[in-house]
Amino acid sequence: MSEVTAYRPCAGIMLFNSKGKVFAAQRLDSKNLGAWQMPQGGIDPGEDRREAALRELAEETGVSGDKVEIIAELPKPVRYDLPEDLIGKLWGGKYRGQEQHWFLARFLGEDSDIDLEAHDPPEFECWEWVEPEKLPDLIVPFKRDVYAAVVKEFAPQIASAT
Repeated sequence: MSEVTAYRPCAGIMLFNSKGKVFAAQRLDSKNLGAWQMPQGGIDPGEDRREAALRELAEETGVSGDKVEIIAELPKPVRYDLPEDLIGKLWGGKYRGQEQHWFLARFLGEDSDIDLEAHDPPEFECWEWVEPEKLPDLIVPFKRDVYAAVVKEFAPQIASAT
């Protein structure tokens, strides 16, 4: 097998509420790892990254685009590499990691608008609102640098928007 060098294009949303806390959810497929994350997923061929982020948000949380206001986009994408034991096993073996485009969005809805079973099968077991600076500690180790970069960029904007 040849070396996998490509990065999967991905979009994600840091969704914050009126109290300045950020949505985080625990993945169903990684319960034993305690793997939490923000809504994110692959960008389909021909799909705009903002559209992809909003689609992923709706699929994973049931929150539709009319319940959010996009505030900002990370100035440049951030990458992570999968651990060696996962390279070649995820995403059809095509990618060594992801290149993620992140958006910051204000949640305009109510907690009751969040429905983790909106998509079949669901990706998350449970969710909560967390302080932005706590996010990197909730994430699997190989994604922590990405989450730290997202928090560094967006936390000041959350603070000024709430």
